[in-house]
Amino acid sequence: MVDLRHIETFFWVAQLGSFRAASEKLHTTQPAVSQRIASLEEGLGVRLFERDARGVNLTAKGQELLSHAERMLQMRQDMMQAAREQNVMSGPIRIGVAETIVQTWLPKFLEHLHTAYPALVPQIEVDTSYVMRSQLLSRQIDLAFMLGPLEEARLENLHLCAYPLAWVASPRLEQGAGPLKLTQVARFPVITYPSNSAPYKVVQDMLAQAKIKAPRMIGSASLSMVVKMMLDCVGVGVIAPIFLDKELANGELRILDVRVGDLPDLVFTATWVQGPESRTFKAIAQLAQRTASEYERRGKPSRKRGGA
Repeated sequence: MVDLRHIETFFWVAQLGSFRAASEKLHTTQPAVSQRIASLEEGLGVRLFERDARGVNLTAKGQELLSHAERMLQMRQDMMQAAREQNVMSGPIRIGVAETIVQTWLPKFLEHLHTAYPALVPQIEVDTSYVMRSQLLSRQIDLAFMLGPLEEARLENLHLCAYPLAWVASPRLEQGAGPLKLTQVARFPVITYPSNSAPYKVVQDMLAQAKIKAPRMIGSASLSMVVKMMLDCVGVGVIAPIFLDKELANGELRILDVRVGDLPDLVFTATWVQGPESRTFKAIAQLAQRTASEYERRGKPSRKRGGA
């Protein structure tokens, strides 16, 4: 009879690409992992991995059997989940979060998470969506609230929220009255999200299409730094103003009416890797989705694109 522990070990060696990484994930020794794989190969009568100096790789038969192993582990997880209430989820969970969410509804989400699952211990990592994609695929984080969706095999996405981008600047930065042309705005540096982000590339394309000579762009992963640079009149920002209520209300910043193509919304998803723990991650993602909807319902004020 095939031992389910051996199936689980096979799954994690395949996912992580080495016996050592699988032993760390399973809190056991590398020799124990090797023994389990050898026993499983003997029991199935097939070779699952090719081993060389660079590591291990699935054989063709191993690749075929991996999906069966995943389904068996998922069934075990579903059975265990069904046998207990959701609020007994426990232990650490590593969540990557984009800074826009940190600046909006993350604190309320953490309150809800503690209420629903008091035994869970969230470990929050704030980073760019570009970095979080790699962290998800390498299993450094379990769940990401990031710009998405990511259309990749084995990844699941759940829509969380969408926030419009806008041109934002300090009124002390002389822009003139009324609608602005991109050439007027581009006299100053354009400050936005990092250079590997979609907003940066959209603005870069706008400047190129307008034939702006030697455009100046500043990309930053720190939204607090972007806001400070706008307040200090370093340049004009392209940012989601969802968390700028205070600065807009007191007149420190204003939204500009720039006559150029539409800026895309920032679309955020909860994203995780399919696997035995998918049900847990989905439950937490759904809680985040409800929190984001609650944040919107509680009345973020509408803003005119050219308003002060």
